[in-house]
Amino acid sequence: MAISQGKSTRKSTGGRYIANRGKRKSELGREPAYTKLDEKKLRKIRTRGGNEKLRLASENKINVVNPESNKSETVEIITVLENSADPNYVRRNIITKGAIVETSAGKAKVTSRPGQDGILNGVLVIE
Repeated sequence: MAISQGKSTRKSTGGRYIANRGKRKSELGREPAYTKLDEKKLRKIRTRGGNEKLRLASENKINVVNPESNKSETVEIITVLENSADPNYVRRNIITKGAIVETSAGKAKVTSRPGQDGILNGVLVIE
């Protein structure tokens, strides 16, 4: 079955809305990217208007900014420590925006959306 981002058929109370039309191509959704920790792999997605969106399927490096010195560098990712999107993502080493990753430079918080942008950016977490 297709993933739809259209209006729900159910009310918050559990009652049904009567649909006045069917699904539309513009309401189409897609599977999440599930960016994993591995060698870099990108997927191209054709979007509306013939444009392209890059999905980061896997990556093992991150561009981190040190907020104290305001310098950025590319470092290796060791593991995923925290992911507020889903606790099970930590076990599977899935990286999303807001995830805390252990890098060779220390802990970093992911600030980019790898499933949308195709790149991994982050900020060092200073404790």
